[in-house]
Amino acid sequence: MPIRVGLVSLGCSKNLVDSERILSKLRTHGYQLVTEPGEAEIAIVNTCGFIQSAKEEAIETILELGALKQEGSLKKIILTGCLTERYREEAADLFTEADAVIGIADNRDIVDILDHVLAGERVIRFGKKEDIEMTGDRIISTLPFFAYLKIAEGCSNCCTYCAIPQIRGPYRSVPMEAILEEARWLAEHHVTELNVVAQDTTRYGDDLYGESRLPELLRKLCHIPGIRWVRVLYCYPERITEALLDVLVEEPNMVPYLDMPIQHCDDDILRRMNRPGSEKMLRDLIAHIRERVPEITLRTTLITGFPGETKEQFNRLGDFVQDMQFDHLGCFAYSEEEGTKAAEMEDQIDEEVRTHRADIIMEQQAEVNAAKNAAKVGSRLTAVIEGYDRYAGCYFGRTAADAPDIDGKIFIKSDNRLKLGQYITVEVFDTMDYDLLAEEVSDESAK
Repeated sequence: MPIRVGLVSLGCSKNLVDSERILSKLRTHGYQLVTEPGEAEIAIVNTCGFIQSAKEEAIETILELGALKQEGSLKKIILTGCLTERYREEAADLFTEADAVIGIADNRDIVDILDHVLAGERVIRFGKKEDIEMTGDRIISTLPFFAYLKIAEGCSNCCTYCAIPQIRGPYRSVPMEAILEEARWLAEHHVTELNVVAQDTTRYGDDLYGESRLPELLRKLCHIPGIRWVRVLYCYPERITEALLDVLVEEPNMVPYLDMPIQHCDDDILRRMNRPGSEKMLRDLIAHIRERVPEITLRTTLITGFPGETKEQFNRLGDFVQDMQFDHLGCFAYSEEEGTKAAEMEDQIDEEVRTHRADIIMEQQAEVNAAKNAAKVGSRLTAVIEGYDRYAGCYFGRTAADAPDIDGKIFIKSDNRLKLGQYITVEVFDTMDYDLLAEEVSDESAK
């Protein structure tokens, strides 16, 4: 009987790609993959260590697995990912229930590590983070018609609040031909939607080619047979170029969608965050993007309660959100991360104030989203089917304006038997919170 292995992937989509490569190695070497840790003999946790809430989730997961191990159903626990990479020795000492604690570069040797663990050894191994595997076979763990395509590793932006450069190392682009080869493989395995990710996608190619090659890469991805939607996430505003906007306008398979994390609008806060630009730059850029790409969907993320943020600066952020009318927005309370420059700043904001300010921004955005969704009533759109809700008696999916996992859904009435990953035309007839209600129509003119 093959040994049963379950993997818990925490954190972002970039981490998920790493998990999918681990799964492929395990299956290739004869391990049986299971989806429930309670069914596994070996559990692997690919941790996240980005902010406090992510660390707490990872610790809770590890403790739950430790309880399963004590009960005897689970035999071995392997820890990897950003949390173990960030807190190497501490993690090895703290998580005594773990049979292996390894760094992100050691995922490539996961089979060898399991061999040692199964032989009764406790493995503590941390290779050079710059040696992390950036290509390789994957097992798609998302819905089968879409996948994340990671085009770079690490980050060199060095925002003062962020620990990613410490955890993942400097920015390293994946060679373009390797990305295209992976994308063609995904298309051959029935993936029709590519979601392009990196810590900063707009920096792609700077280190390899001396200039950004993101627009060129996106154009080539759009022309891979079988690919219908290409979406780009994590675009830094100061690197959004005319060439990138040209791709959004000119390529039919390029979804008119930009995820542009700006974090704040106040000039002084941006400077303290080590973020380029200013409120005027952001306002001018957003107006220009909407002029160039009238159908654009704009998503952003913000941080409230950054050290020294005054009431006036917070109110300016609220006014900015109201004026900009983002289609999607996530707001997070500042997390004080040890080892970052921001954590050393003296004027830390009370945690309750940080959270309260984030709640206020999200309440504002809820009103913006409600109005934007109401304006879609009566429109015809293309939706991709993600499943069937037996309780509601309808299908559900996403439109081109919604990225997987982070944006809204569309619930669809249809008299037809629809398939997972099928693209259909729908007409919106109502809204529900952040979601849309629609029915299938036969019109092929949807966008």
